[in-house]
Amino acid sequence: MSTLIQEFNDYRARMNEVILSKNNLVMKRLWNLDTNTYDEGALDKKTKEMLGLVASMVLRCDDCIKYHLGKSFELGVTTEQVYEVFAVANIVGGTIVIPHTRRAAEYWEELVKASEGSGKNQ
Repeated sequence: MSTLIQEFNDYRARMNEVILSKNNLVMKRLWNLDTNTYDEGALDKKTKEMLGLVASMVLRCDDCIKYHLGKSFELGVTTEQVYEVFAVANIVGGTIVIPHTRRAAEYWEELVKASEGSGKNQ
């Protein structure tokens, strides 16, 4: 796994553990709502993750973008599909989204490269 991916995943897991260890009911409920939102429903998980990616790009949250890229990759989103998501995000969010698209493209390339080493195809 690339350093970029590993550092993001490690930091996220470590800080989530710290936050949830404080036993704050509102934070726990928020995490639960987030988890339940992306479960299967009228929309499948893959579609929901792509929607989350568009929203994260428009809101310009690089951590959220990385998270949704990782989940989308796990769910089988293709490179062609992710670039269509990038296009939607840039049309909705405007040119201010371009720097986030660059970082998103970098992260996606790392996900693809890491999967090639593990035998997964994308």
